Amino acid sequence: MQLDEFQDVIARTYGERDRARGQAATVAWLCEELGELAQAVRKGTVAEQRHELSDVLAWLASLAHQLDLSLEDAAARYAGGCPRCAAIPCACP
Repeated sequence: MQLDEFQDVIARTYGERDRARGQAATVAWLCEELGELAQAVRKGTVAEQRHELSDVLAWLASLAHQLDLSLEDAAARYAGGCPRCAAIPCACP
């Protein structure tokens, strides 16, 4: 699945509810899920890590939708490698 397709699925599935909740609450949920991902990385199974990673991605897609931004456009910033030095791997000091 492409990022723009994923963002569209999340917007159609949760968009109305998430917009009503608001951006601040969405950021709070995103942060909570990021904490759960951190715990899964430290102590969880691969399945738990995948689950939490998908939750973080879903909340990020919801926030992007609320901000009327595209995850695909945001990811394009890294298409050529490091945005600062344009190298792969990064050659920044």
